[in-house]
Amino acid sequence: MRETREESKSKRNYLQTNMGSTSTKTFKFQSYNTSFFTKNWLPWTLSVLLPIAIIHFYLYPLPSFLSDHLQVNTNSISTPSPSPSPSPPSSSSSQESSSDETSCDYGNGKWVREKIGPLYNGTSCDTIKDNQNCMTHGRPDMGYLYWRWKPKKCKVPRFEPETFLQFVRNKHLGFVGDSVARNQLESLLCMLSTFSSPVLVYTNGEDNKFRKWNFPSYNFTLSIYWSPFLVKGIEKKSDIEPDNYNTLYLESVDEKWAGEMGHLDMVVLSIGHWFLHPAVYFYGDSALGCHYCKGQNYTEIGFYDVYRKAIKTTLDAIIERKGPIGKEMDVIVTTFSPAHFEGEWDKFGACPKTKPYKPEEKKLEGMDEEMRKVELEEIKIAKEKAKKFGNLRLEVVDITKLSLLRPDGHPGPYLYPFPFANGISDRVQNDCVHWCLPGPIDTWNEIMLDIMKRREGNKSQ
Repeated sequence: MRETREESKSKRNYLQTNMGSTSTKTFKFQSYNTSFFTKNWLPWTLSVLLPIAIIHFYLYPLPSFLSDHLQVNTNSISTPSPSPSPSPPSSSSSQESSSDETSCDYGNGKWVREKIGPLYNGTSCDTIKDNQNCMTHGRPDMGYLYWRWKPKKCKVPRFEPETFLQFVRNKHLGFVGDSVARNQLESLLCMLSTFSSPVLVYTNGEDNKFRKWNFPSYNFTLSIYWSPFLVKGIEKKSDIEPDNYNTLYLESVDEKWAGEMGHLDMVVLSIGHWFLHPAVYFYGDSALGCHYCKGQNYTEIGFYDVYRKAIKTTLDAIIERKGPIGKEMDVIVTTFSPAHFEGEWDKFGACPKTKPYKPEEKKLEGMDEEMRKVELEEIKIAKEKAKKFGNLRLEVVDITKLSLLRPDGHPGPYLYPFPFANGISDRVQNDCVHWCLPGPIDTWNEIMLDIMKRREGNKSQ
């Protein structure tokens, strides 16, 4: 700690007052003794003690707790980030997250309060779908924006747009799945837009379900492909019987996105909620049955096994088409995203929470647990199949547990602007499935970036 001017002056005054009477003769004697010790005794002392010290530390190393402490302090020293270059930059935060471990249990942790808000807001990003723009739709509480996910045994740093763009330079990343996949893509777009502006270069389909952006400075392309089953399917025509069921062909991948596979360097797969809808299932020429399809002459079956077949068909198709080619491809599966309806979907207060659950308040169980389990098991099997090629890297962004603890992150009634402008009504449409932007879903992309940094760190090692 630095001395204040007053403290320095007081110390100087004290030394002058108490040493001013020292005689010249005494001072010369002290100087002579000091010079004699320095020239004669000090070299001799060092020549004797230094070999003894070396032998001691050789025979008796530091205690383990002390050496561990020194090692931790050494590793915690951060180095300055180099200037931007074509390769991913090394920053203190990336070093902090990219430990010697190859993976992190991202699902095991808790939400902690954070003073720093999100990178963007409802008006600074123009790619947010209106139904998820909770800020501009009048949601009065802002507390849901100030939470950070903290895993128990690792750290997920704040999103670094420049670092992400360096990783994906000259690449094409495609999000494939349902509206939750689109939700995650728009979160990523908004965070990247705070550093580099994207250009919309393609749009097609109802509700712009197929879109493509380019980041010219990085020659990076980002796309969204609508495919709520990943496999071939015919979507229901309406919510009115007898046309209110989907038809799935589980042996064939959906070519609307798979046909583009040759142009993709990275793909994020995210599905789940459409399997809850009424559907009829086929595998080849055989009808497997149906789920909740009233008036149809099919055997009623559950959708967990069907969900597994869809995931398996998709991963097998990627391995068969990309494995022999030799071009590298990253395949990332975002696990099932829980909904938080409390009662009827159109009842006031369907998802009324304004802060996260504590880990002990909400356990992963039932459908949420089963859907996640299917994904983890199938990605594990696919990893083994892909080993013989070496050019496919399969990863999981495990968000099911952490998202389960965020009942406060949904639009709720604010999927439409100012739903209570004319007073509170008993019936109001609620969205307790998708996520506000900005909101908890931004954490999914932070985890995806952290996985990329860890993998790159291990490759360089």
